[in-house]
Amino acid sequence: MELLEGDFHPPPEPPAGLGAQAAQLWWDIVEAQELRSDELRILEDACREVDLIERMHIELQTAPLVVKGSMGQDVANPLVQELRQHRGLVARLLGSLKLRDEEQEERDALARQDQGRKAANVRWHGTA
Repeated sequence: MELLEGDFHPPPEPPAGLGAQAAQLWWDIVEAQELRSDELRILEDACREVDLIERMHIELQTAPLVVKGSMGQDVANPLVQELRQHRGLVARLLGSLKLRDEEQEERDALARQDQGRKAANVRWHGTA
């Protein structure tokens, strides 16, 4: 089968300014999936969140885990909570893309074939 002009679209380049981990996430996804423009926007947001997480993580490496609160009490460093929230946002953003897992699709197809085979055996031979 011949490829018609316009059938192949190279993966889009990552947005400017992404760090190494975020750019790798971008490439991992756009090389495996064909995304619509709205999905590319969500992926960009997720990648920018990954960058922010990395920056906060680096900052937290040298910061105390416990700091003084407004009343002088010991409290967890606010970066800990921020990291948790941003990681959750990345998970939600990526989850909203509903990315295909080719290996899972193959397992599902094999399971459907197996179910069909068993159903046919029951129908025609009375046994699974």
